[in-house]
Amino acid sequence: MRCYWPGHLGIMLLLLTLMSCTPSPRYTSAKRPPEESPAENPKQEQEGISSYYGAEFHGRQTANGEIYNMYAMTAAHRTLPFNTWLLVTNLDNGKQVTVRINDRGPFAKGRIIDLSYGAAQKIGIVGSGTAKVRLEVLELGGQ
Repeated sequence: MRCYWPGHLGIMLLLLTLMSCTPSPRYTSAKRPPEESPAENPKQEQEGISSYYGAEFHGRQTANGEIYNMYAMTAAHRTLPFNTWLLVTNLDNGKQVTVRINDRGPFAKGRIIDLSYGAAQKIGIVGSGTAKVRLEVLELGGQ
């Protein structure tokens, strides 16, 4: 007697295996910023030049999969994990804003963060386009 696996059984096993895999979400959107007190780790602070991005990117997809809203309190950073909350201080005028990292950038040399238009407006850098800022990690996000 000859023993063999029918082709349909192999295909069914493959489909069951693939269907049992549950994808994890690309991002989680935190609704509220954490308390505005810097994290304990002193390495979680940076100083440098901030810029902002606005209307030309409004409605486009960000690096973490969200749709960019130029009025939201978000930002782009090259290395910090998505959903990291930062306290950004404009060192020229002392104004502060809390933002959440949801994109990658900036891509201009010498800049450490790109703020959304709304965040940049809140700390007074829309007119000048850039400002010296301090970044303090409030809550480190997950990858």
